[in-house]
Formats: sequence, structure tokens, C-alpha cells
Amino acid sequence: FSAATDTKRFHFNLEWEEVTRLCHTKSLLTVNGEYPGPTIAVHEGDHVEVKVTNRITKNTTIHWHGIRQYRTAWADGPAYITQCPIKGGQTYTYNFSVADQRGTLFWHAHFSWQRASVHGAFIIYPRLPYPFSPKIEAEIPIIFGEWWNADVDAVEGEMIYGGGPNSSDAYTINGLPGPLYPCSAKDTFIQAVEPGKTYLLRIINAALNDELFFAVANHSLKVVEIDAAYTKPFSTPAIMIAPGQTTNVLLQTNRAPDPSGMFPMAAAPYLTSNFPFDNSTTLGFLKYKGPNSSDRRTEPSVVVPNLPKMTDTTFATKFSDKLKSLATPQYPCRVPKAIDRRVITTISLNLQDCPPNRTCKGYAGKQFFASMNNQSFVRPLMSILEGHYKNLTTSKMLSSTFPERPPKVFNFTGVDPLTENMNTEFGSKLLVVPFGTNLEIVLQDTSFLNAENHPIHVHGHNFFIVGRGFGNYDANVHPAGYNLVDPPERNTVAVPAGGWAAIRLKADNPGAWFIHCHLEEHTTWGLAMAFIVRNGPGPSQVLLPPPDDLPSC
Repeated sequence: FSAATDTKRFHFNLEWEEVTRLCHTKSLLTVNGEYPGPTIAVHEGDHVEVKVTNRITKNTTIHWHGIRQYRTAWADGPAYITQCPIKGGQTYTYNFSVADQRGTLFWHAHFSWQRASVHGAFIIYPRLPYPFSPKIEAEIPIIFGEWWNADVDAVEGEMIYGGGPNSSDAYTINGLPGPLYPCSAKDTFIQAVEPGKTYLLRIINAALNDELFFAVANHSLKVVEIDAAYTKPFSTPAIMIAPGQTTNVLLQTNRAPDPSGMFPMAAAPYLTSNFPFDNSTTLGFLKYKGPNSSDRRTEPSVVVPNLPKMTDTTFATKFSDKLKSLATPQYPCRVPKAIDRRVITTISLNLQDCPPNRTCKGYAGKQFFASMNNQSFVRPLMSILEGHYKNLTTSKMLSSTFPERPPKVFNFTGVDPLTENMNTEFGSKLLVVPFGTNLEIVLQDTSFLNAENHPIHVHGHNFFIVGRGFGNYDANVHPAGYNLVDPPERNTVAVPAGGWAAIRLKADNPGAWFIHCHLEEHTTWGLAMAFIVRNGPGPSQVLLPPPDDLPSC
């Protein structure tokens, strides 16, 4: 137990590194030449300083995903929301404290699609012992990612023609694709374990565009934490994890291994979309140590029978339904019981008419976009937070007129995906709320193009998922069924395909905050918005002034 606050300092160099996977060698964007990037490990209550030096010619920023950034929005990282990007050759130091948070989070680049390879674990060790038993033998970080043989910038660049991006060529576990991919047997994650012990797996989905199922053959997983918030423990044969989410599970090494001594573990996509996608499986192994473990010649199995089928929405739904806050006196569930404001927003894919004299590669010669309440988010040419801080309300960009209801009410999840459509509007309208507002946001999927499971991430605040369902949200019916006792606390919610999710948060962190889909292709298309929390009345309830080295646009 240590109550003293330490400052932990890290130095990130953003640099190109030659990396080979799937027999393709390419220059990969990395931090400190590592892929995945270095782990940041701190203790609850620590102050953190990360000096980021951009050694490439492109812009960059780093986001500390799930870190609350109380009063330090300047360190949150999303480009043009809380800061201008760090230009080539420049350095910016992210300064923030990790208060009242513990568990597994991660960090990643927050500029264009750089997070494909620029990401790593962010681990916060608790001040108090874990609220679960038994004793943990070791902790194992497991980061899921996606690998493209092509240059990721080029994949993203294709989208300017209004088409969809090329899917990735492989999923990875800790940067390694595993034996089911071409010439990748040598690039396989293998974790040695002792029989009869309990291990804590810290699982992070850092993939760009895919929700994943994960399982270990013949072992059950006990979920104890999601998005750095403790849960009521429950055992499950597999987990579903969306991009931007983290899940801590306990694994007991209590199975008798076959002659190879190995159990495969696998991650494969959970599919709710008709868009082309990477239909493949990344495989690693748990290797039981034993008296004769070194001379085993038997080929291990690559079958994980407890991995759900790709379209198993029933499993994904039941799994999500089991997630509950711990809600003990020590770790209370601070869900707002009453609300000051309810915002209902559609989350849509859109098929936009092609402008004259342009080539569009989307469906039927149109362009793909995405929107919230038919507003497709366009990043401004300056930082929203800076504009807010300097009170530049004169600029049209900072209009506080984000619509709090869908502009047109229709059968959101019942429209024909391809024949019915709405052209979206473009801009960066903001939702502005006073400090301390108890805010409910209802996220309503639509079936334009296709109903799809969208992982929506909120910056600067954790929230509580008080309700979820399929079909259309009804404000007269559904709130009666909310869980206001022990709803799960998260920073990223997977909104059910063809359904809705209601989240509640106390907007008590002054600043400008991004809300967006954590499927990178959807954010590129505009599935995002920003909200402003005004300063509170007290001296400790105001945004701190910007740091001297804040980059300029």
C-alpha cells in the first residue's frame, strides 16, 4: 500500500521500423521501434508524463484511452478535438494524473489510421488488493490488432472515393498472426504456464475495424473487470470484445494437456455487417510446463471448439447481459438515478449522392458516409478545446446546436437498407452541457446500408449502460426497464446491431470531449460528435490552462 503520489516518466519516439509479417516486409509506424508499442505501467494515484517526439514527416497525436483526464483535457489526444497534431520533428509532453482508476486500459495514436500499429497496454495497478480471489501467479497482456500488407495510409486514402476500405490481411495477438496465416507459424504467440495456477489475462482490442470473439480451448474464463472497472465475476466459455474495449479474465490452468502440452487460443471476428471484412482467425497457444515439455514433438491442435460462430449475436447479447458493476461499498456504482437531459441520437451509415464530375466507388456509384442524428462530423482546422478555452464562439465551427433528437422520426431499424436513405449534413456542431449535468445519451442504430454493432467511445468520462435492446427505442416504455442498481461501467459501448443502448454519465469533467465509433472506417466517414462540459463553480472544477508546449495548427 502506497499513498504517496509518484511521477512516472516515459519517452515515446514515433518512428518507422521495418517489420515482416505474412512474408511481407514494410515500414511500420511504431513507438520506439516496438510493435505493439511499449506497456505503460503505473499505480493508481500516480502522475504521468509522456514526452512524445514525432520523428516522421506526418502529423500525429497519442490518446490515453479510458484515462479520465480530469481537468487535463489538453492531454487527451484526439487530433483537432483537444489539440492540434504534433508535427514532424516536434515534441509534446502529455501530463496527467491517474486518479480513482485501476485496471487495464490502452494508449493509441489518434490521428488518421495510425493506431493500426501505434498502440500499447496502459496498466494501472490498484492501491488495494484485487476484490477477487484466488492468488494470481502472473499477469499476461493480450493485445488484439490488425495487420495490413498494404500501407495503412493508402487503405484509408482509398476512402476519399466514397468506397469502403480494404479489409486487413490478418488479426494478431501481441503483434503475431499465428499458424493459420501464410508463412506465419514462426510468428505465433506462445505463453508458458504452470499447471494448477491462476493467471490474469489483460485483454485489449486494439483492432481498427472488427469486434472479436476470444476463447482458449477447453478452458473457461472468469470475467472480473471491463474497461478498468471491476465487475461481478462470472465464468464464460468465450468473450466478445469490441475495438476500444478491455476485459480482464482469470484463467485456471486445470486441464490435462494432450501430448503436445499446448492449448490453442483464438480470436475471430464477430460479424454484424454485410461489408467486406477480414474473415480469418488469429491463433496463439497456452503451453503447459511439465517434466517432459521440452521434448514434445506432437503437433498441437488448432481447433478451439468453444469459440463462438462468427454471426453468433445470441452469444454476444447474453455475454453483454452478464456484465454488471461490482457495486460494493468499496467500489460503488455511481450511476445517476435521475437525469437532467436525455439526448437521443441515431448512429447511421449513409449513402450520399455523388457530387457532379466525381467518381464515387460506394454502392450504386454513390459515396459512403456515417452520421449521428444525420450530422456527419467534420474535424475543424483548429482544436475545438482551444476554441472553447479562448471563447471563440464567434467562429461558425463552434456552434452549440447539435440536434438532441433525430431530425426525422422513422422506423429506424426497419427501413430497407439499400432503397431508403438520407443524405447527411456535414459539420461539427457541438453538444454543450453545464458542469455536473446528469446526462443520458440513447444511441439508436439504423438499418441504412446495414444494421451493425457499433462500439461507441466517450472521451473524458466513464458511463453506465443502463439499458439495451433490439429494434427502436421508446422513451415511454424502455426507461422503466433500466438497470439503475448495478449497470456495467465502461468507456466504450457496443450498441447492438439493429438496436439501441442507453448510457448515463455525470458530465463533471470540464473540457471538449470526442464521442465516436471505434471502428476507424466509420469515424473516417463521420460517425462522431463532440461535446463541451462547461467549467464548474468551484476552483477545482475548472479546466486547467493549456501547457506551454501545446502544438499549434
